[in-house]
Amino acid sequence: MELKEVIGRRRTIRYFQSWRPVEREKIQIMLEAARRASCAVNATFLKAIVVDRNKLDQATVDAMKTPVSALNIELAPVHIYTYVDFGAYVGAQARLKKLVDVGALNATHGWSHKFVDEFVWPNILKPLADNPNQASVAAAAASDAGIAICQAMLAAVDEGLGVCLSAFVHDAIKKVINPPDNWMPLWALLVGYPAEGWEAGGQRPRPPMEEQFFEGKYGVGFKPDPKVTEKLVEAKMIQAPAPLPWRKDEIKALARMFGLPE
Repeated sequence: MELKEVIGRRRTIRYFQSWRPVEREKIQIMLEAARRASCAVNATFLKAIVVDRNKLDQATVDAMKTPVSALNIELAPVHIYTYVDFGAYVGAQARLKKLVDVGALNATHGWSHKFVDEFVWPNILKPLADNPNQASVAAAAASDAGIAICQAMLAAVDEGLGVCLSAFVHDAIKKVINPPDNWMPLWALLVGYPAEGWEAGGQRPRPPMEEQFFEGKYGVGFKPDPKVTEKLVEAKMIQAPAPLPWRKDEIKALARMFGLPE
């Protein structure tokens, strides 16, 4: 698929074919997409642990569930537990020098090994590495991790998979997957083949563009060009909005299939 269509097809899938395994190849593709994401100071903040749902005992699965994520966690055959690694700043000095060496950071913008050693490390990286728990560091690291997670989700959609970002009770799974203590839990990225149609009832409603984005200054809404909107419809980034006419019947059928309340 073209990128615009992949973006348009992405949904939060909440009904998975729990009986159908996900090919390891497709998980690798997702992880590679995440690995290629932009990251500040070339620090790899995102870390993740991939777990086969069927290899977890039921008591652990039940303990992980939250009131809004219980069924999602139960049905998804693959769980990818995502974290921010606050130790990612360690080694960032050397990684920045490597970017200088390969021509990604250049003298035209003031970069050199000397600049990294004498300015970037003592004034930016070392203070961050010494105080990883400050709010600004956590926010920046989580933003970088979010970009990587998004790329993994889009890669999954392109592979025909369904994905759902889910909250989870970290203490329940921590003893099983053993993440380092300096990793901050983010989300469980649930992965599997959709049991519902890929449309999942249609594209979700969003606020008007001019209420979310502004031009020049706050209060001046960014007005979309109808011609551009038409092109995005043709490219399938903008798709039929929810609810599609058959959605309620689809939910009833899914409820019967999984033995859930209607």
